[in-house]
Amino acid sequence: MSDTNESTPVADGGDERATNPPSSSPKMSVGDMLAAARGEKEGALADGKAAEPTKATTKSESASTPAETPRRGIDLFEKIPLLKRLVKMRSFQFLVVLPNVLVFYLFFATGIFGHPVGNQNLLIMIVWILWWFALIVFLVPFGSRIWCAVCPLPFFGDWIQRRELVRVRTGKTGALKNEFHGGTRAWPKKLRNIWMQNIGFLILALFSALLVTRPMASVIVFVVMILCATVFAMIWRLRTFCNYLCPISGFLSLFSMAAKVELRTVDTDECLKCKTKSCLTGGEDGWACPWGIYMGKLDRNNYCGLCMECVKSCPNDNISLFSRPFGSDIHLKGYDEAWKAFIMTVLAMVYSITLLGPYGEVKDLANVTFLTAGATWGGNITGFLAYAATISLACLVALPLVHLVAVWIGRLLAGDEKVPLKKLFVGYAYTLVPLGLLAWIAFSFPLMMVNGSYVVQVVSDPFGWGWNLLGTAEVPWTPILPDIVPYLQTIIMMIGLIYAIVKGYAVARDLYKERKAALQSFAPVTLYLCALTAVFLVFFTA
Repeated sequence: MSDTNESTPVADGGDERATNPPSSSPKMSVGDMLAAARGEKEGALADGKAAEPTKATTKSESASTPAETPRRGIDLFEKIPLLKRLVKMRSFQFLVVLPNVLVFYLFFATGIFGHPVGNQNLLIMIVWILWWFALIVFLVPFGSRIWCAVCPLPFFGDWIQRRELVRVRTGKTGALKNEFHGGTRAWPKKLRNIWMQNIGFLILALFSALLVTRPMASVIVFVVMILCATVFAMIWRLRTFCNYLCPISGFLSLFSMAAKVELRTVDTDECLKCKTKSCLTGGEDGWACPWGIYMGKLDRNNYCGLCMECVKSCPNDNISLFSRPFGSDIHLKGYDEAWKAFIMTVLAMVYSITLLGPYGEVKDLANVTFLTAGATWGGNITGFLAYAATISLACLVALPLVHLVAVWIGRLLAGDEKVPLKKLFVGYAYTLVPLGLLAWIAFSFPLMMVNGSYVVQVVSDPFGWGWNLLGTAEVPWTPILPDIVPYLQTIIMMIGLIYAIVKGYAVARDLYKERKAALQSFAPVTLYLCALTAVFLVFFTA
């Protein structure tokens, strides 16, 4: 695991995916192609003409400077040849996405025509209990953004752009080497960050009580997301919706930094020699990267959706899937990523309080059933607005302010004012990635343990019509080992705290040359992390 980051940080709220690879063409550099693919140059992708280098270009990125290949973990393609053969199959992604699409629409049907009560509806139980548990506890920690590879939401948008389900369509669409039929407009430069993702996730979280109790509410949310992904593909380039707006993608992008696997180049020098840069621009064997990523500079999991098109398109067979230590990516870049960490950490606590805790008053405040059909706008509207305002302030102001104070005190103790406060603020915000992920896991375990028997019931009677397909429809509600829940959550949170401290110290050592200064700088942050963990434990053990 490397604790250093060789790429240049971008400006506030910038997109690290816009980092340029080395130039390879006198007509149009690959840096220009990359900028065009990410939408930084309107004209470049439209007419294939060269443009001026972007601000992200650095001396270290020039072709004359050899790149040092970071130390990798275990090459899974080398260890499991069958996995590599499957991934390189042209039909691989279609075959794994199609069943997910079909099942997804079955859930839609159960949400519309099934039982109106959440714990008796297949959509609610499968999506918000079983899928959520599997996503948080297994898929993200061990598979990074593997869900993005099988997600049904962008399915129709991808088809509209490509007009192919499996086969690669070669041709020219600006700087790209594939023929696209969807939108070719660039996403507005001012919106080229993840602030909208952050706010979208926060808004959905405020209405979580409605989503988990009213199947139609969940149906409406998913329909809107599918429509957005599809319409965006008809207007803007590649997966703009997934990159900048999808709240699920935003959640995965943050916590994939702590994941066990990564998709990376085998040899960075090979990327410098490559003239085609097919991983980015596409080719005969693979589509242009839907996420706009140049693999030669990829050093974090955040924005790679693991679609594996680059594995197919790379002419040098230089991209592989690696197993690595947990929490290997330790660098946040920009305020938008830092605030995502704040939002996710606070919401893990909020979900635990409102959905699992014994706090009836809070549950009443979070209740938004006044928005459902047949209900009036009286009663709970004032309480809900107070609840929403409190949660929003905690996510956007309170926790960032506490973090800022801890970072500022640490900077004073270290006595090295050469390290900018912004760099410390964003850098130490990474500590909330391992702590936040483990907090979400601590929340998800009792959610599944308490509601698991409902899942067993509804799979036998998916529409609530009195069926008993699997003979489990009459299984009584039985929480699984409820007495051990507080102890389990305590253990999980302590693991998260340890990881946060260890990785936070790695960030400190990356920011400060001297060990003493690093320790002094990180000491107040350590205390604040311990206090935050204690607050979690208070609510968990209640």
